[in-house]
Amino acid sequence: MKKNPLNMRRSPHEVKKILQKMRITVLFVLLFCFYAEASSQKVSLRVKNMNLYMVLLQLKNQTGVRMLYDADYTKQVKCADATFFEKDIKDVLSQLLNNTKLIYKEVNSTFVISKASEQEDKTIKLTGTVKDVQGTPLPGVTVVIKGTTIGVSTDAQGNFTLNVKQQETLTLVFSFVGMKTKEVVATPNKAMTITLDEDTQTIEEVVITGYQVVDKRKNTSAITSVKAADIMRPGITTIDQMLEGQIPDLISMTNSGEIGVAPKLRIRGTSTLIGNREPLWVIDGIIQHDPVNISPEELNDPDYVNRIGNAISGLNPQDIERIDVLKDASATALYGAKAANGVIVITTKRGHIGDPIISYNMTGTYKIRPRYSDRNINVMNSEERIEFSKELLLDNYLFPSGMSLVGYEYLYSQLYNNLITYEEFTRQTAQMKKQNTDWFKILGEDSFSSQHTISITGGSEKIRYYSSVGYTDDNDIIRFNKNDRYTASLNLDINFKDDLSLLFDLSGNKTTKKYYQQEVSPIDYAYNTNRAIPIKNEDGTLHYYKKPYSIYLYNFNILNELNNSGNKQESSSFTMKANLLYSPLSWLKLNGTFSYTLSNTELESYWDAKTYHAATLRYGEYGEEFDAEQTTLPGGGELTQSLTRNETYTVRLQLDINKYLGKNEHHNINASIGVETNSTHYKETTTTNRGYYPDRGMQFAVFNVGDYPKYDNWQAANKASITDNQTNMLSAYASISYSYQYWITLNANARYDGSNKFGSQSNDKLLPVWSVSLSYSPLEQIGGSDFFDYLQLKFSYGYQGNMLDNQSPEVIIKKLPMNSYFNELVSEVDIYPNPDLKWERTNSLNGGIEFSILNHRVMISSDVYYKKTNDAFMEKNISRVNGLAAYTINSGKIINKGYNVSLTLSPIHSDNIRWMLSTSISKSYNRIESRPSTDEYDLTNFLNGTVIAKGKAVNTFYSYKFRGLNPINGGPLFDDYEEFPERLYGKSKHDVFTSILEASGSREPKLSGGINNTVNFWNFRLNINFAYSMGAKTRLFQVYEGTRFTAEQNINRIFLNRWQRPGDEKYTDIPAAISAKDPGYTEYSNHWSVFANNLVPQLASSKWEMYNYSDLRVVSANYLKCTNLSLTYMFSKQLLEKWQLTRLELSLSASNPFIFCSSKLKGQTPTQGGFTKIQLSERPTFSFGLNVSF
Repeated sequence: MKKNPLNMRRSPHEVKKILQKMRITVLFVLLFCFYAEASSQKVSLRVKNMNLYMVLLQLKNQTGVRMLYDADYTKQVKCADATFFEKDIKDVLSQLLNNTKLIYKEVNSTFVISKASEQEDKTIKLTGTVKDVQGTPLPGVTVVIKGTTIGVSTDAQGNFTLNVKQQETLTLVFSFVGMKTKEVVATPNKAMTITLDEDTQTIEEVVITGYQVVDKRKNTSAITSVKAADIMRPGITTIDQMLEGQIPDLISMTNSGEIGVAPKLRIRGTSTLIGNREPLWVIDGIIQHDPVNISPEELNDPDYVNRIGNAISGLNPQDIERIDVLKDASATALYGAKAANGVIVITTKRGHIGDPIISYNMTGTYKIRPRYSDRNINVMNSEERIEFSKELLLDNYLFPSGMSLVGYEYLYSQLYNNLITYEEFTRQTAQMKKQNTDWFKILGEDSFSSQHTISITGGSEKIRYYSSVGYTDDNDIIRFNKNDRYTASLNLDINFKDDLSLLFDLSGNKTTKKYYQQEVSPIDYAYNTNRAIPIKNEDGTLHYYKKPYSIYLYNFNILNELNNSGNKQESSSFTMKANLLYSPLSWLKLNGTFSYTLSNTELESYWDAKTYHAATLRYGEYGEEFDAEQTTLPGGGELTQSLTRNETYTVRLQLDINKYLGKNEHHNINASIGVETNSTHYKETTTTNRGYYPDRGMQFAVFNVGDYPKYDNWQAANKASITDNQTNMLSAYASISYSYQYWITLNANARYDGSNKFGSQSNDKLLPVWSVSLSYSPLEQIGGSDFFDYLQLKFSYGYQGNMLDNQSPEVIIKKLPMNSYFNELVSEVDIYPNPDLKWERTNSLNGGIEFSILNHRVMISSDVYYKKTNDAFMEKNISRVNGLAAYTINSGKIINKGYNVSLTLSPIHSDNIRWMLSTSISKSYNRIESRPSTDEYDLTNFLNGTVIAKGKAVNTFYSYKFRGLNPINGGPLFDDYEEFPERLYGKSKHDVFTSILEASGSREPKLSGGINNTVNFWNFRLNINFAYSMGAKTRLFQVYEGTRFTAEQNINRIFLNRWQRPGDEKYTDIPAAISAKDPGYTEYSNHWSVFANNLVPQLASSKWEMYNYSDLRVVSANYLKCTNLSLTYMFSKQLLEKWQLTRLELSLSASNPFIFCSSKLKGQTPTQGGFTKIQLSERPTFSFGLNVSF
């Protein structure tokens, strides 16, 4: 029988033995719990002006743990001020004992604190290798023992070795610029492999201003920094075109999609009225200059297309490391004059320590030309155009007598004059209906372009190098546009010894551009030319038609014009920069910089003798007799040449101080003091010659004086023009910052610029530019937060300036050659003296906040700014008896204010999938506070947005007030004071124009920003980027050319819905086609103000023109467009090692694939406008990319 264990009876001795074991077990558990609790005690403590003895007492009282230490000795140890919140007691003790001769050791739940010499001095060896995610070794990584200042840097192969005293647990902290900081528990005597991830979430460690490199945590200015790799867009050849939607407070406006066109950039609005509004470009600390001086009037014109290029057009984007955009006075003050528009600082790539890495980057781009089937092209085909002409003729429409002899109208006139039979008329009409000439295909093509860059980088601790060569073959969808660019660069970092180093840079580029003459704009021609007109005859020869000029008719064919005319631009640039750095002390650095840049630009504009343009000058067809009395081109063609040489020197001496003060080095003084001299020698020679024969050895014909009197007069008035300017500037600047740890930083900047371009009084020659600013990081003071990871507040106020280059305090005399009438040498006034002219002065105020939460998964930054410009330059009309019609004065006042908000999110962050989302919104408000001269601006200025009007934003345009259609004949009606003209009598032009016109809005947006997505999943990277613009207005394409329709002109499809009978005005706002035979025609063809006997200025030429420029034709230019859509495949580490490569990426991308905008914009895109000739829209492009390194 089995015994039940539950019923077993134990002896008293056994029970006593079991109870004794239980007591020992409970005691052991209690001791273990007490030990575990003591070892993991959390401490909240604030240390300020305390010795170690007092701090240890508080620790004992707060935690109850046992501590053994020398009371007398610890009373002599001063503790650094610190704040601990819920910190482990071990971490607290490690920090307290850091930089002392004491260490602690935990023995049986007791913390023993003693001098280091009293402990066992046993060391261990820590070794390892640090690499990036692609397996490339990372040299220069900082490796530090957590809680101490003990550390080393990795060598050229990414290896490190660290000998430290043995401890129970050692945590190593790995940090590297551009990588995420990583903490790893050390494994003694065992090699470690550490992989650092690219830092796409945390805030950048530094910002670069060109004069200084500033710790981001101590930055007091409004600066946005981006890596060039993050904004790189395939198929784009210049970095300025990549900034759209990437930089808060920066507006990028592109008015043409042609290759090589520089966008208009505005940083925080417009701070000048007639001065240059573009930002200042700086490359590696050196101010850049445009290759050709373009007047501010042209650059500020919203319709001007800059095909020549700007200061950075020759720079290869692949050579750029990062971009810093300086926006407030604190950031731009060190640049002095011309920095009121903001500064864009470009930092190029430099070498690294390690084995040479050779990289090849290639992008092939396919760009799609416009097609008549595109949604944004709304013109008639051949059949629609001929039916429209038939309807006009049936209504007895009277076409102008001087129009081109072409199309259905010309065919009909031949039938009417019995020059052809009805059968021939019918046959040719049927053929015309099927013609549908594809002007976009004839004048354009789907193009393929490519970019190639080969670079090599590497070096040692003594010398590092980066070198590259690049080639860009950029072909436009306009057949006659092409851009070739060659670039080369070499950047050397040479360390002669620990305290002496040299940065030596060489760079050069050569660019060749070819583009069409503006007179024969291919895109405008394709939009506005009748598609029933053939380009060639049946035998394959070019089809010419007669086009009017004055009272004459000459042969015209668009291909003949483009094949025998054009512009060619050849530019070259060379830059040498040397930067010598000497550091006699660890906190003191002397910096000497010398830079030299030489750029040459040759522009050639030619018209061959075979062109229609030449025929209008010759007054005769090519190869035929011409009017010798009228001609200004007796033979050959016309050639205009412009040779520009721009030579710039910059010499800078700078002293940098970065000193930590105090026993614990909590105080920091960072200062820079320097002097800089800049000299620019600009020389330009422009000549125009006629009688040019490019096919006969590029020779010029010689004509006898007196044979062609009009030509003789032209030649006498068109002498070669030479501009030779030497501009010197001497500047002194200083910057000083005080920081207390990372809590607070106070900064002051100042610069004095000396210029001889302003008033004769000495105080007007010097412009003091200055700023004060501060940053405050509350978390650094309170010791952290459960909610915020990072928090910084910023404030700045400053004073900036601007100048004009075409003014002088003294009269400038131009010497002229011998005058035949006076038979002596003569001179003329080139620049009239303006001794009272002063600098434009801009006061700028900025406040900002930056913070991150949820372990940097959410980062937000925001700025609010207010800028006020006083003494802005303005033109004042004066009597011509003074020798000139206008005079520059200081009388303008402009206000710019706004805000920006940037948000960066990391919604998904796992081992295989990482999604980064960033977006920004920038709101800008611009208002002119001063009223210009009442007669300064003409009607055209109001209609195209170049007028300066008080209370309005810059680039505000005006429109006629449309009041509907006349119910009798369908003509357009306007509120133009036709019934009460006397109300306008005696008023100034400004008051008259603002009475009949109304402000339609600004051509510049008020709200802009971008939405950027990057998704990394396994070996793929997906980028989807958007840019948006809101608040701008634009004008629809013009639908009338002159007062009547012509045979050459194509017609917008809106005229299919035009007014045709009484009552239609209730359903349409498209005017009727009123014939010159109609009794009411003159009411529309000639505006009443034309016959006002100068009692009022002319308000319009016709009501057809008023319709083109009416408020009915104004629409919103808001848009949201996809700027880039790309997918990249990164080959795995295993394959790279097998193929002995360090990097291999393949990518497919699309730029501008689609856009969302107003449905009322049918017929055009938001970036196109009906203010002047139609320009090419931004075209969809598709690219393939290869990036390989080995």
